[in-house]
Amino acid sequence: MRALPASVLAVCGLIASACGGTGSGGAAAGQAAPATTAAQASPSSATAKQAPPEAKPLDGKVIVIDPGHNGANYRHPAEINRKVNVLTQWKACDTTGTSTNSGYSEAAFTWDVSQRMTKILERRGAEVKLTRTSNDGVGPCITQRAAIGNKAKADAAISVHADGAAPSGHGFHVIMPKKINGPVDKVVGASSKLGISVRDAFRKGTGLPYSTYIGRNALDYRSDLGGLNLSTVPKIFVECGNMRNAGEAAKFQDPKFRQKIALALANGLQHYLEA
Repeated sequence: MRALPASVLAVCGLIASACGGTGSGGAAAGQAAPATTAAQASPSSATAKQAPPEAKPLDGKVIVIDPGHNGANYRHPAEINRKVNVLTQWKACDTTGTSTNSGYSEAAFTWDVSQRMTKILERRGAEVKLTRTSNDGVGPCITQRAAIGNKAKADAAISVHADGAAPSGHGFHVIMPKKINGPVDKVVGASSKLGISVRDAFRKGTGLPYSTYIGRNALDYRSDLGGLNLSTVPKIFVECGNMRNAGEAAKFQDPKFRQKIALALANGLQHYLEA
């Protein structure tokens, strides 16, 4: 910054506020501060004139993020393989998930993306709850994952995954529930709207194509997933791509691309909640 001439400094010493000083009145540098009246100086008057804090777009919204699988599941086969009732069938409590050919696990990927998404959504005012607190534990079971969203009375819930399909397949897809004469029936319509919002934002934000091997226009409806069947709040699964496809595996291992994924998912959730 250029130094002021001595004559100007002398004036500033006499009238600090006229030269944008750093006193509590706080005019911007180089701008004259307005004269302070006795009324403006009183605490009650200052409080009355304070602008209310700026509202955030997701204030008051509760979002549950379910990072698929868990990093230590493979060490506890008996625990994760025990059968639980998902209403349309009995399924394993949880699974290990898939991985890239180089060994980057789906559990690590979903945990990282979910952590990034949490920060974005919280900055936008949302209250965010996760179904697991680390990537070195076991489970929880798919039934418990649904229950966490239900207990939180989430405005929206999303389960983050990545697929392990044939290497030739690529692209992402979103999984939504079907009616099963069960608790999910009342939120099937809302879940479909959530799924479409997330699909559109994911495509725009990541540039990844619709899945070439499953679903139609990246949308897939299923009745065999406990995390959906048992949900009483709008909920979807997103398969962010195919970890067995070399191109997508490379993207998923790039932290910058995982940030893109997290931002796209957060945008999709916000679009749904603001609709």
